Amino acid sequence: MDILKEDIPKLVRKLSVPAMVGTLFQTLYNVVDTFFAGKISPETLSALSKSFPIYFIIIAASIGVTVAGTSLIGNSIGEKDENKTLNYFTHINFYGIIISIIITFLGLSYAEKVFILMGSTNEVVSLGLDYTNIIYSGAILFILVVSFNSLLHAEGDTKTYRNALILSFFLNIILNPILIFGFAFIPAMGVKGIGLATIISQLVSFVIVLFKILENNRVKKLTKDFLSLKFLYFRNIFFQSMPISVSICGYALASAIIFTYVGQSGEYAVAGYGVGTRIEQVVLLPILGINTAIISIIAQNYGANNVNRIKEAYFTAIKYAFIIMITAGILVFLSANIITSFFSSDPEVIEFGKRYLRISAFVLPAYPVFFLSNGFFMALKKSENAMISNLFRNVLNPILVFYIAKYFNASFDTFFWTWVGINWFFSISYFFIILYYFRSRLDKSSAVVHP
Repeated sequence: MDILKEDIPKLVRKLSVPAMVGTLFQTLYNVVDTFFAGKISPETLSALSKSFPIYFIIIAASIGVTVAGTSLIGNSIGEKDENKTLNYFTHINFYGIIISIIITFLGLSYAEKVFILMGSTNEVVSLGLDYTNIIYSGAILFILVVSFNSLLHAEGDTKTYRNALILSFFLNIILNPILIFGFAFIPAMGVKGIGLATIISQLVSFVIVLFKILENNRVKKLTKDFLSLKFLYFRNIFFQSMPISVSICGYALASAIIFTYVGQSGEYAVAGYGVGTRIEQVVLLPILGINTAIISIIAQNYGANNVNRIKEAYFTAIKYAFIIMITAGILVFLSANIITSFFSSDPEVIEFGKRYLRISAFVLPAYPVFFLSNGFFMALKKSENAMISNLFRNVLNPILVFYIAKYFNASFDTFFWTWVGINWFFSISYFFIILYYFRSRLDKSSAVVHP
């Protein structure tokens, strides 16, 4: 496909649908893991839920690598600079290896302290560490998959990663019960089996993406010169990826804050909320797929200075995502009780999960502006703007909600209704900031280049 010339709405659909499907199966990893954790015990379900803020550091690093690779490679393709394209590709992989070593050390060293800070019982801490220690030991696989795949995404290929994720998802479904409960000569591993199944499935994704990369025409042009380390490319990758990774880590902090407050209602409330957040992640998949599409589209068109196509891509994506989220919110509200009971048979867990989902349904339409505006800035190589946005929403907003709720001694429901209101205020404000940015920056820069 020609990202610089094809019809924008058509491009958004062609790129986002495979990305949505791929991200769906990636997220279903967590849903499947949550389902089987609930089959072990409510305490295991709580441990897996509380592991999310810790696990999210790997996700944040992966997103940072993906954004840096896709935007920088995409811009280079738009500029028709093959030398920069290949240098960015090799250096994003070197960078991914370095980052994975660092986060593996951090995860293995400090996970226990995070579980304790969230007010976990000794049993939940022990179960959580059984899971996170395995996940962090295989962190390099998560990072290398997305660093290799950044070239494919920049070129507009969202199907390869989708196919890899679909295959590894089904493998994860098969492995989970075998490794958790044991089969034939394989011993029952409990929650450790959940982590091991995820790592094995991730290895399959890595192999599939690697073979596709080795067949890529650009990669076949690699020489020894592209493998020599160059500070300029590392610097650009760092300043493009690190702001978004650090700010997204703020989401892990936000989750820890929320889990701490919810934990005051007991571990079963945490388990119910954890189930709700897994469902919310599935519902948000269309936005993430559309976001992947517009990063590729905007990055290449920014490199070619096609400002009108950038604007069209952004507003088309917002329209599609807003309609999808309104529909999703209605469905979540109506089916909240049924969804939660699928993951646990405990009445208390089901009740808390249902209450959270029915409140969450009202905030879903506010999320497209946040995610897609961040994608817009990342495609323009303005990760610092996305970082500021993430810090506001993922750090300042939760802290504000936490202290408001604490001051008024708010209930479980009131806490999340406050969260809904603050998120709507943030998204509306962010949208007006984007409108101002179009008028004050992009339109003027286009006028200078094309008087």
